[in-house]
Amino acid sequence: MAPDPTEALEEVVLGGPPTYTRADLIRLSGVPDELARALWRALGFPDTGGAAAFTDADLEALRTVHDLITRGLLDDDTAIVLARSLGQSTARLADWQAEAVGRFLVEQEHLDGRDITEDPEVVDRIVRRTSELVNPMERLLDYAWRRQLAAVLERRLARTEVIGEPSADGTVGFADLVGFTRLSRQLEDADLAALVERFEAVSADVVAATGATLVKTVGDEILFVADDAVTAAETALGLHGAHARDPDVPEMRIGLASGPVLRRMGDVFGSTVNLASRLTALARPDSTLVDAATAAQLSVEPGMGLRQLAPRRVRGLGVIRVFELGRT
Repeated sequence: MAPDPTEALEEVVLGGPPTYTRADLIRLSGVPDELARALWRALGFPDTGGAAAFTDADLEALRTVHDLITRGLLDDDTAIVLARSLGQSTARLADWQAEAVGRFLVEQEHLDGRDITEDPEVVDRIVRRTSELVNPMERLLDYAWRRQLAAVLERRLARTEVIGEPSADGTVGFADLVGFTRLSRQLEDADLAALVERFEAVSADVVAATGATLVKTVGDEILFVADDAVTAAETALGLHGAHARDPDVPEMRIGLASGPVLRRMGDVFGSTVNLASRLTALARPDSTLVDAATAAQLSVEPGMGLRQLAPRRVRGLGVIRVFELGRT
């Protein structure tokens, strides 16, 4: 009988077979059952009942959390918030990496849609390659997290922002592709996936190059935030320019708004975010609209062109002054 690739891969990734039940973890870690359940759900996993679903790594993780709480470095609520942030972030990361590596393995093994369980040698090679990848990927994840944490702390300290304070002024940018829904009906799945991947990759590069922060990408849309309007404007103009060089990518429309931005769990919220989104919906293809607060910051910046448009009534925000951004 061919080996079960799911069990083999799970054992490789988790560092061993699951041997502990939840009751075992509670007894061995000293973490109360209610907190352990909350942490597990915050990570994004369903209840396991009485099954032996946990490994030594799960036990070590619970002991680490218990130690941090005991030493007063975290409390229960903060631990759950951190678990939720880790769960949501790493779930997408794991899905992304599995897709990329899986696509590479399919190409290397010339599977072409075949069931890998039909060939024990293929299963063995995939398990072996996964085993060789796990530890290096873990080290790279740790490296990237430390770099990102350092960058976040540097940005917040540079703004003389209180580290734990979630709200600060900034400029929010929304960008989306014009006619993407119609285009998605015309493309094959593989072509659509390639287009979205290219759009996200190019957009992420532009945002990073200008010094803005990419908050998230959702198919045909990206959300970014900058400390100031000039950086956000450079990002918007850079996005238009970069994607215009790709004939397969539709035109973009972008909205920029400045004001208080509530940062929470890696996302941004508040009326400034809503206004940026509304401006994007009002923008013509291949254009960027900005609000009055953003325009005021850009008006003294050399090279930035602003054309005032007729005031617009925006649902939930009233009548607003709108400007179209360009180069002079």
